[in-house]
Amino acid sequence: MTVNLSNEHSLVSNWVSELRNVSVQNDRMRFRRNLERIGEIAAYEISKQMEWVETEIQTPLGTHNSKLLKQQPVLATILRAGLPMHQGMLNYFDKADNAFISAYRKHHHDGSFEISLEYMSCPNLDDRVVIISDPMVATGASLVKTVNVLRQENKIAQIHIVCAIACTVGIEFIYRECGNDLTIWCGDIDDELTAKGYIVPGLGDAGDLSFGTKMQS
Repeated sequence: MTVNLSNEHSLVSNWVSELRNVSVQNDRMRFRRNLERIGEIAAYEISKQMEWVETEIQTPLGTHNSKLLKQQPVLATILRAGLPMHQGMLNYFDKADNAFISAYRKHHHDGSFEISLEYMSCPNLDDRVVIISDPMVATGASLVKTVNVLRQENKIAQIHIVCAIACTVGIEFIYRECGNDLTIWCGDIDDELTAKGYIVPGLGDAGDLSFGTKMQS
């Protein structure tokens, strides 16, 4: 299932418009905060689909049967661009376990690239709900590699992918390679992908806009 959070007008569409806007992008703190906000909204929406248990809570004046999360999720992010959205989800799932993956595009002199995954730190994921944040889903290749690696030695209960902007090509590729038993939550969806794998109109490089330009390797 794919959820476009901008299908119905809300503050999410306002935040996405600021992420896209070149006149606002030079404010790095605002750019990161808007990604963080989208992460917060996605966390809230995902929480509605998670399992809850009724628990008796003692108050100063009596007891109350409250609904509490049955189990905390694992919040995973793809370094470095995913960090602001990851923080937004961590603001809401503040007791969650965390996982960090260094999937990135390794560029070649001819302009082509491959997805390199050189580092991963995560808890045991057996029977856990895993929420992966990556602000831009372009080709979908880095997320496919990430999902496959996470699944190799873990029997994951459910996977959610959270992004600010996704391309339809990338969404289709993820479902084709990883199956339909996951949910992709998008701040918005664009239809065009360039030959070099960039989303149009998109917003540019989310990692650079959040943290500054980097050397290509």
